[in-house]
Amino acid sequence: MSHLSTAAEAMAAVTRTITDDQLTNRTPCPAYDVRGLVNHLLFWGPSLAGAGRKESVPQPAAAESEVELADGEWRARLLALLDDITSSWAPASAWAGETSMGTPQLLPAPVMGGMIVGELAVHGWDLAVATGQRLELPADLLEYLHGTVFATVEQGREMGMYGPEVAVPADAPTLARVLGLTGRDPAWA
Repeated sequence: MSHLSTAAEAMAAVTRTITDDQLTNRTPCPAYDVRGLVNHLLFWGPSLAGAGRKESVPQPAAAESEVELADGEWRARLLALLDDITSSWAPASAWAGETSMGTPQLLPAPVMGGMIVGELAVHGWDLAVATGQRLELPADLLEYLHGTVFATVEQGREMGMYGPEVAVPADAPTLARVLGLTGRDPAWA
């Protein structure tokens, strides 16, 4: 199983237990409550999947915040999207050459894939802690994630993906160090 599919499955496990009444819960990502974060994932997810297939996916005409979330339907849509992202990045060819998220800016596919692993893992954590759950990620994925986030953190900040670094002890668990790099407080509650 690849790191991307492992991160997607971890987010899916969290998603399956979120209830509709938790959609208004705050998340560690200050711009979003749970509903807003699900909207964000549904809005950008097709571009993440398209990047794995080397296809340009046009952005919907509606703004990110206008994605419709019918009761219960959002869960099925998000789970299907996670499956699509996983399957689009499953072939070795997805990780070769360059790709983009529907913009003119091309990145090496391994860099883009690593960023997507980070997106799934970190937003999976956001959803988990916002809904009283725990995100389960294996040690090898966390080490990979720390390396990729550390290598791309400044680029991620320039792209608006990460906030200012939150200081965490150097001997903190790997997930806490990754979260701190992305601008999240690992102790958020």
